[in-house]
Amino acid sequence: MSRPLEQIRVLDLTNVLAGPFAAYQMALLGADVIKVEMRGTGDLARQLGADTELNEERLGASFLAQNSGKRSVTVDLKNPAGKEAFTALIRESDVLLENFRPGVMARLGFGWDELHALNPRLVYCAISGFGQSGPLRDRPAYDQIIQGLSGMMAVTGSQDSGPLRAGYPVADTLGGMAAAFGTCAALVRRQSTGEGSQVDVSMLETAVTAMGWVTSNYLVAGQTPVAMGNENFTAAPSGTFRTGDGDLNVSANKQEQFETLARLVGREDLLQDERFARREARKAHRAELRDELEKAFAAKPAADWEAELAAVGVPAGRVLGVADVLDHPQIRDRQLVHHLPFPGHPERDLRVLGNGIRVDETASTPALPPPRLGEHTDSVLSEIGVEPATIERWRNEGGI
Repeated sequence: MSRPLEQIRVLDLTNVLAGPFAAYQMALLGADVIKVEMRGTGDLARQLGADTELNEERLGASFLAQNSGKRSVTVDLKNPAGKEAFTALIRESDVLLENFRPGVMARLGFGWDELHALNPRLVYCAISGFGQSGPLRDRPAYDQIIQGLSGMMAVTGSQDSGPLRAGYPVADTLGGMAAAFGTCAALVRRQSTGEGSQVDVSMLETAVTAMGWVTSNYLVAGQTPVAMGNENFTAAPSGTFRTGDGDLNVSANKQEQFETLARLVGREDLLQDERFARREARKAHRAELRDELEKAFAAKPAADWEAELAAVGVPAGRVLGVADVLDHPQIRDRQLVHHLPFPGHPERDLRVLGNGIRVDETASTPALPPPRLGEHTDSVLSEIGVEPATIERWRNEGGI
């Protein structure tokens, strides 16, 4: 069965995470993603990860995680021969993704006007920390910088801990998702107009829009949000609770869910307590309610409470470690983890994540293992009609 983005060729000029993640999402959905890398060095992520030996091989774990299903072509965009090679690729592609600072592509001779002239159907997506305009456009930005500037850190943690960053690169990931979404939307529009588009993705703006009620309560109700640890401002009991063994998240956000919870844990008396009887009262007395519920939860381990609460319609789930969730029956059943040949190490098994998207009941799966640097330069250029003699000249002149 065909995949949604088959017949779409993507040039991926991106580095490290937000951009490579965007291109990876498109590869999982069937796009032919050509990773265009600098000769000799390639994507910086090739040198990043917990295994130093792989980093030295330009196969860092960070690179392997986001680049399955892609083919690698090496091009020097500052070299005249490299510019010729890149021009040939542009003419035969549908999408160009990059995450340089604003203005870099134009200085290389490949700004939007030049790209559109070379290929009027090209969708050009530029991912940056702050977007292509505005007073911060030229600033460098990493995930932690965006987490801080977006307000994410200010509402993460507690009043005692102070601001905390999320323990994973949430701003990079959101930026990559937004880029993939915006690019696909532009491809849909191209079907009716025949024209490509320029897509400008701001990681800062994407992060702000992802905060949901944190921003809406301020914009609509004028309420300044504060860090509340694991508590949920909108309801109580809704947070993380200690049990007889392990931590348990419970979100009894509705009145009927709280009533069911109280009965299940043997604390029907809470329903008659004026501090807890109604929604707003529970929010005002959330600390006292937590103490009472944790006394009851101490009777059993978190896994037992999770199963019992879920069975009666109260949302609950254990707090799992990474190893536990990756081995969870739900994750295994949905085929989120994929096994691929390990580049350069036939004796090893490479495990990478797909995504949570199924099309026609089929999991999104990478078609190829991550590429070695420049592994597909000759084959890709040959596919788009470049003569062998031209490929050899570009190589001799240091362009590829």
